[in-house]
Amino acid sequence: MSNQGEVASSIKNGIGNITFSHPQSNSLPEAILRKLAEEITSAGNNSEAKVIVLQSAGEKAFCAGASFDELIAIENLEQGKKFFSGFAMVINAMRTAPKFVIARVQGKAVGGGVGIACAADYTFAVESASVKLSELAVGIGPFVVGPAVERKVGTAAFSQLTINATEWQTAEWAKEKNMYADIYKSVSEMDEAIDILANKLAQSNPEAMLLLKKVMWQGTEHWDSLLLERAEMSGKLVLSDFTKNAIQKFKTGAR
Repeated sequence: MSNQGEVASSIKNGIGNITFSHPQSNSLPEAILRKLAEEITSAGNNSEAKVIVLQSAGEKAFCAGASFDELIAIENLEQGKKFFSGFAMVINAMRTAPKFVIARVQGKAVGGGVGIACAADYTFAVESASVKLSELAVGIGPFVVGPAVERKVGTAAFSQLTINATEWQTAEWAKEKNMYADIYKSVSEMDEAIDILANKLAQSNPEAMLLLKKVMWQGTEHWDSLLLERAEMSGKLVLSDFTKNAIQKFKTGAR
């Protein structure tokens, strides 16, 4: 794994596997976000891949969300919007991929990681995979990932995550709110279940799955523009002294 992180992809037996990694708890700098969106789109357009499995590397955190180092370095609105539009690109790539996207959550998910878990069509997790939307605690808000999270868990649960921004919610809570479809005691048990479902989908009718995906995501067509508008909201907030100070303090504490 490089210091800047990386995205790797492969296709085997009809299953497209996409893995993102970063040494800082699989956080997401702009370059990784854009590469991740590209790989999801590429797998969606590749006829050899019948289903997509999205995962992160390692055995600890699934995703620590936005890269704090890059957030602090943002100097103007254009840079801010460009950074947060990376999350918009990933969510929209997952939404518009003509195949089901399965997410594998092997550890805690924060911010953008929660957005990825919710934007997937089917999400597996382990019992230790707690979730948190910490954006308000650093002076911004989960504007870009918000539509994906709210669509999956409902307005009340989304509001709970957003307002109580420093509190972890358990994997059991996430399952009760439909963020996770299934949770498992161990990674090996989860991987076995993912393998079973992915192989079943790889043998299913591609046209039927495409039509089902369109039906399931009906009403989200405006997200192409909505999520970019939300990116600008976050990009503006991250420029404030309040937010820069909050991020700096948060960097030294628990994420």
